[in-house]
Amino acid sequence: MNHVIWYPGYDLMVTNIVRAQNCYLYDTQGKQYLDLEAGVWCISIGHGHKRLIRTIAEQSKNIMHTGFNYSSKIVEQAAQRILSLHRLKGGKCVFLCSGSEAVEYGVRTAQLINEKPLLMTMSDSYFGAYGSASKKQPDEWFLFDWAICTECTHDYQCQSQCGHWAKIPFSKIGGFLFEPGSSSGLVRFPPEKLIKNITAQIKKNNGLILVNEVTTGMGRTGKWFGYQHYGISPDIVSMGKGIGNGYPVSVTAISSTVTEQVDKKQLKYAQSHQNDPLGAAIAQEVIKIIKEEGLIEKSKSIASLLIKGLEEIKARTSMIKEIRSRGLLIALEMFSGPKTFHTTQIHKELLHKGYILAQRPGLNILRIDPSLTIEKKDIEKFLYILEKILTSTSTKGLA
Repeated sequence: MNHVIWYPGYDLMVTNIVRAQNCYLYDTQGKQYLDLEAGVWCISIGHGHKRLIRTIAEQSKNIMHTGFNYSSKIVEQAAQRILSLHRLKGGKCVFLCSGSEAVEYGVRTAQLINEKPLLMTMSDSYFGAYGSASKKQPDEWFLFDWAICTECTHDYQCQSQCGHWAKIPFSKIGGFLFEPGSSSGLVRFPPEKLIKNITAQIKKNNGLILVNEVTTGMGRTGKWFGYQHYGISPDIVSMGKGIGNGYPVSVTAISSTVTEQVDKKQLKYAQSHQNDPLGAAIAQEVIKIIKEEGLIEKSKSIASLLIKGLEEIKARTSMIKEIRSRGLLIALEMFSGPKTFHTTQIHKELLHKGYILAQRPGLNILRIDPSLTIEKKDIEKFLYILEKILTSTSTKGLA
């Protein structure tokens, strides 16, 4: 890989993967790896799903790409299916290429029709690789540190008597962009009461509710979308990763109220692969597979098994500091010595044993985000190997 620019902060440790099937990867020597990262959380229905491969082949044979002045009915069909998931009757979708792009499109939409100067988000949110959502400059964004809110014992609505709440400049905020759980990869979940209070105040001021579902969508959290755990109704939803199952397609879904305003002002955004039929066909088929195979319900059972096993290992080994999870969105925060040496060693040992997880760069965090199609026997094997490695590490005095 001497001629490839790799991800900053991540070590390239396996370079010879040649095949994938469901949750397993295979290298040129025939060694298999259980993919507990789901390809950066993108492979929602498993690698090489036969129905999706068939859809890709059939759509590619017909038409993959269209231009600015012509399209295919599959794009409209996929948009309708996505809007129905969010109950955004009469809304519209745009199909794009990456989660970063989908979030930025939603932000630009909000900024176009927003008469107030700021958008609000949580201080630990991550929205992508470029644009206003990436930079979060103070003249465009208000960043709210919600850490203190986890200790709040009050049952009533957030009020001005709370000094932390009083600092939010709601009079200048025209929208709230919510990331329901990824927290820049750390997997942390803001309190439901706080989110409901923020969204209610934003709505009271005629603002917009935007949600970044790139990581938390498509059943990852045990519901179709992460915001559904909070009982809120968004105006703009950005989706990516799992909606393409490895194919680079993303979607921004927008309510009818917002699209009416956008149609009047015209958001000037166009790129070559916008609303491609192939991407739309893939997104539609992924949704159909998740529904028809009951994968969200199945994933809840698997998640319960996995979390129960991790909690037991935590109690027996004293190596895991905290487990944060919702569905199959899981972070293990490890006890460790200087910097991240010991967590890195555990990560490498798991890889050596054939288990791929993600270690957050520079942090004592291991991410577990398998496909919704992972089998019970695979989880049981992983738990057994993980405990052996953690026990060995603890015995060596690395804890």
